[in-house]
Amino acid sequence: MRLAGATLATLLTAWALVVPSPPPTGEFALRRALLSGSGVVELPAGVMEISAELMVGAQAHDLDVRGSPSGTTLRATSRFRGRALIVCDSARHIRFSGFRIDGNRAALERPRGLPPSNLSFAEFTQGNGILALHVEGLSVDGVRFTGVAGFAVLASESRDVMMDHLEIADSGSRNALGRNNGTGGILLEEGTENFQITHGTLRNVLGNGIWTHSRYTSPRNRNGRITNNHFEQIGRDAIQVGHATRVRVENNTGRLIGFPAEIVDVEGSGMPVGIDTAGSTDDSVYQGNRFEEINGKCIDLDGFHDGEVRANACINQHAAEQYPYGHYGIVMNNSNPDMQSQGVRIVENEINGAVFGGIFVIGSNNLILRNRLRRLNLAHCPSPSARCSYASDQPDLLRTGIYLGAGAERPAPAHANVIEENDIGGFGVQCIAAAPGVSLAANTIARNKCQENGSQ
Repeated sequence: MRLAGATLATLLTAWALVVPSPPPTGEFALRRALLSGSGVVELPAGVMEISAELMVGAQAHDLDVRGSPSGTTLRATSRFRGRALIVCDSARHIRFSGFRIDGNRAALERPRGLPPSNLSFAEFTQGNGILALHVEGLSVDGVRFTGVAGFAVLASESRDVMMDHLEIADSGSRNALGRNNGTGGILLEEGTENFQITHGTLRNVLGNGIWTHSRYTSPRNRNGRITNNHFEQIGRDAIQVGHATRVRVENNTGRLIGFPAEIVDVEGSGMPVGIDTAGSTDDSVYQGNRFEEINGKCIDLDGFHDGEVRANACINQHAAEQYPYGHYGIVMNNSNPDMQSQGVRIVENEINGAVFGGIFVIGSNNLILRNRLRRLNLAHCPSPSARCSYASDQPDLLRTGIYLGAGAERPAPAHANVIEENDIGGFGVQCIAAAPGVSLAANTIARNKCQENGSQ
């Protein structure tokens, strides 16, 4: 009897892998199908109200969860309580495709800040769309997220994570001061590896659009591609690569980064950036990305080392008053104590319309080559305005095309860098200047073209 039962179970499992299960007829049936299943589960057509987490458990594997051809929406009720509408914990080879998640942010958003340093976002943030914990093999394809109070997708300590053609809109929450708290987009954290996020569209996200993040004591995220995504009105960073290695950020586009200005987390120093960096990030490439209308920095290289920033463009069309948190074009920094700002190749980028200078350089053995830096110093520094009062001991800092700094979070005087063939222009700009105590002669500087544009 046991042999016959085992044979029958094997045959039924094989059949389920190729034949979709009938759509579950209610929330209870759907929960039962997801908890430990495999094969294909087609979600029912229409709107399904969800009041607690839909769980894909550790016994689930090779599970393909599809929306109905007639359209499926999973919608959080006003009574929903949980980490996410869908939670995958320790499952293997799970695919979600072709349905919509409505997070009902209007009813569920609660003022909340960032997690304390001893907690991951997965342990802290509630009301996400899809949460993946310790998952091996996750695919999210063609899923639409609207009104999610937390993150649309949060993957923590997972591997082989693929997201393609996601649409995320009107998502993210605020803190007690009404500023964004970083949520709303896609977050990969705690050493997630082998990931791809491609062809997504993110609109009206309060926090970061696509973000890799790991705490200082956690493994770095690794081996990833963030390519061909579009961002429209993002309150924090369009993309942030945090504490990572071997990540390629290529051919993404965006506009209105750091808008609306009133939700920028100024108290928490969450200044908006087109492509941001944090932690220790190396062996990575930012290439061919283009952003327009950035109320912040174009590219922040805090922790970036031994990598390449090539052929990116950031364009601002208006006057400085339109960008209250506008900044430098490209900035190097060294907050992480385990890295040095070295081996960075900044090549053939375009900055057109920076509120202050073009490129801020620290450290050594960096290559700054053939960048086009135009319409710099929209703030017209030096001037009596409050925006130009920063670092009074460095009067050229805010109006210089390429500035060689003495350090950032830590001392790192710029030396042994190659700065050649850059095209620099703007209001009253200094072409290339150095901080007190930093020697221009200690760097190789040649064939740079500089001109002042009188009015902008």
